[in-house]
Amino acid sequence: MFDDPGDVPLQIDFLLVPDFSMMAFTSAVEPLRAANRLAERELYRWRLLSRDGQPVQASNGIAVVPSAPIADVMRSRVTFVVSGVDVQRHLDSQDTVFLRRMVRSGAVLGALCTGSYILAAAGLLAGRRCTIHWENLGGFVEDFPDITVSPDIYEIDRDRVTCSGGTAALDMMLFLIGRQHGQALANGISEQFIHDRIREPHAHQRMELRSRLGISHPKLIDVISNMEANLEEPISQTELAEQANLSTRQLERLFRKYLQATPTRYYLNLRLQRARNLLLQTSMSILSVALASGFVSASHFSKCYRECFGRTPRAERSLRQATPAPFEAERTTGIPGFTTLP
Repeated sequence: MFDDPGDVPLQIDFLLVPDFSMMAFTSAVEPLRAANRLAERELYRWRLLSRDGQPVQASNGIAVVPSAPIADVMRSRVTFVVSGVDVQRHLDSQDTVFLRRMVRSGAVLGALCTGSYILAAAGLLAGRRCTIHWENLGGFVEDFPDITVSPDIYEIDRDRVTCSGGTAALDMMLFLIGRQHGQALANGISEQFIHDRIREPHAHQRMELRSRLGISHPKLIDVISNMEANLEEPISQTELAEQANLSTRQLERLFRKYLQATPTRYYLNLRLQRARNLLLQTSMSILSVALASGFVSASHFSKCYRECFGRTPRAERSLRQATPAPFEAERTTGIPGFTTLP
């Protein structure tokens, strides 16, 4: 569908899910607008959909007015599910029915940010490779172990196009526009947005460790990378040191110098952060979360979790479930199609 330059205007539908990512949404729509402007003809059209035709609020509190409710849409060429924070709280059978109907009509299905979770829950990613925002990657793997998911910025597998969100949606759309209408147009759009490089699909989402942590010591980078790759089955400090050709004392000095922490505490915090993501993003039992984060017992996990976050895992999950959706109050602005907070 994105291979035929004569297939114009190509209409792309965006199903907006409550608390969707505004960054991912605008990063996907704006390249389409710019393509039309630079080409001086209508290459793309877009339509915004919601479950009931009512405005949908993004995670930043801005509400967007859709073109139509999903019940009115019988066919689609391309449909992207746009989701964001707390995607598990926004699963809805209406979306499932609609998306399956689109598949039967021959639509290409896509997902922005956490939209892949909705496609997976609807049974529409079986046998397809996909991606999702890195923060939700661990929970996705636990909930859908049979689906191949990657840490790349976007994945294109036949009639499924998934994107990790944020500015990666810009790279994905530029790639698709370039494939359909030539690289010169994609480069021109990229320049319009002062985007100096169009990333390929298999670029990684997260910054390199040396940039993320602001350190450049190669052996310390290797050790932390090893820790991050082994959260479910932690490696002992002695093994970590040996694999980096360091003594345990050298390893401890490096961590104190560059990270102001012991290797043990740093590793524990990595595992607890993974546990927190799983608690908030999945329905796994607390014991299962503990085991998936490298703890041998629920009691030890609970003790460590409370020391780190100030509440038990059970209290964390209960608090999250009881918390209402953010930005409930709205008022209309002077911008057509948008509302915002008072």
